[in-house]
Amino acid sequence: MSNTESTPSKNFIEVRVEEDLAKAGNGYEVMTRFPPEPNGYLHIGHAKSIVLNFTLAQKYGGKTNLRFDDTNPAKESTEFVNAIQRDVQWLGFDWNGEVKYASDYFQQLYDWAVELIKKGKAYVDDSSVEEMREMRGVPNTPGAESPYRDRSVEENLKLLKEMKEGKHEEGSRVLRAKIDMASPNMQLRDPIMYRILKTPHHRTGDEWSIYPMYDWAHGQSDALEGITHSICTLEFEVHRPLYEWFLEQLGEAFNPTPQQIEFARLNVSYTITSKSKLSKLVTEGHVTGWDDPRMPTISGMRRRGYTPLALRNFAEGVGIARRENVQDLSLLEFYVREDLNKKAHRVMGVLNPVKLVITNYPEDQVEWMEIGNNPEDPEAGSRKVPFSRELWIERDDFKENPPSPKKWYRLGPERKTRLKGAYIIEGTDFIKDEKTGEVTEIHAVYFPESKSGSDTSGIKVKGTMHWVSAPHAEEVEVRQYDRLFLDPDPAGHKDKDYLEFLNPDSINIIKKAYVEPSLKEAGQDDYFQFIRKGYYKLDDDSSSDKLVFNQTVTLRDNWAKKNK
Repeated sequence: MSNTESTPSKNFIEVRVEEDLAKAGNGYEVMTRFPPEPNGYLHIGHAKSIVLNFTLAQKYGGKTNLRFDDTNPAKESTEFVNAIQRDVQWLGFDWNGEVKYASDYFQQLYDWAVELIKKGKAYVDDSSVEEMREMRGVPNTPGAESPYRDRSVEENLKLLKEMKEGKHEEGSRVLRAKIDMASPNMQLRDPIMYRILKTPHHRTGDEWSIYPMYDWAHGQSDALEGITHSICTLEFEVHRPLYEWFLEQLGEAFNPTPQQIEFARLNVSYTITSKSKLSKLVTEGHVTGWDDPRMPTISGMRRRGYTPLALRNFAEGVGIARRENVQDLSLLEFYVREDLNKKAHRVMGVLNPVKLVITNYPEDQVEWMEIGNNPEDPEAGSRKVPFSRELWIERDDFKENPPSPKKWYRLGPERKTRLKGAYIIEGTDFIKDEKTGEVTEIHAVYFPESKSGSDTSGIKVKGTMHWVSAPHAEEVEVRQYDRLFLDPDPAGHKDKDYLEFLNPDSINIIKKAYVEPSLKEAGQDDYFQFIRKGYYKLDDDSSSDKLVFNQTVTLRDNWAKKNK
């Protein structure tokens, strides 16, 4: 390597993995996992975790499991399971082997719980939630032991079996680990291992009436799958001693023993990533669903037109840290623009149309203009676009009396401009609605010798306008989006509900816009730049009778300027 080349610095997790590889020697395979709860759709924070877990294993020749933490049937569903798998694959990752579930290990976890009872390390507690909360105490003061803590092994085994068989009511009993009620780490103060839930499970049906808590199921599931590095966010740092305690108590020769490593979660401005809060947006109708293009879910961003590569580049670009921080939403949009600029076809769409008639152009003539698809992509080629006497143009591209005449390079009376890929025209006349004063039709003349690619007119113009041939135009619906919240930290106000910060103008629906006819063939995997307007993608609501396009992002970041 030459002195001018640089090696990308490693993050602290990569350093840790390389140390483990050096110690273990041959035969050690890095195994990571992505363990979502199937109680909602994945969001932008999950995208970072997915990218981290999968790319970390790939870098060191390892594998990544997809394992659902399906331990709370009251909030889980097959819909969420399917959506999560779809999101992971859309991001470009393949998991190791079959999809795995915590429920695959319910019997083994139960057997291990019985083992802990026999070792005097777990007991059934009849205390209420309120009583347990009070006994738990506060970090600087020891908690109080439960009056049921010293039950006999035989009684605990009998009660746990009865709980499993559904003989006790929800909330009447729990199984707790017997650790240390005086520990300064609250997670070690006899945490709950099992609770009674008489709710059918999406995979096991009515087989179980008790379900393991996350802390009991997670580490053991990691061990069963041979996970070497259990990567999680910082809120689980205080759970690590419990993670390790459970593994130690089982006395199993786990090789390798999973290691929990924490990193700072991804926080993005003007966004919430709490599943419960996102769920409330859906259930109360503030958005149209989990995949609403305004939602920070991976499904919503995919529907809006964000690309997998943009999300992966964003996740990698913000890096892996140990300190919590907030990334500006504009940075995510930057990565989206950067990717779309390379791959989106440039097309013409008129969102606020007004009719333009070129009075000296033959009425029955149609020319097919050759227009390049993407100047950033030499392989993108070109397409034919019809040009005719009557066109749709943007209403804002015509000014009867421009406020700054010397800086107005588009159309107006006796003003010349170029039509993209076609001719230079000059405004001659216009028609107004007598009641509203609104311009309803614009007249212009074209200069035949000014055709793009073979211009011999000698006419110099500074402006270029996009257009759509009126007889050939496809009428479409366009949905434009803004921030879902007006506050950069909508969930960070203790005295206000995050719903108070919802942006009432987060969506603007244009019922009648016109696009060039090539977009009739648009597919769900196609990305477009509407010239001078922004990036757009076909929406899932589209049909053969009505095309609907979502605005992905504007051409440049207008948010900061707009909200100064």
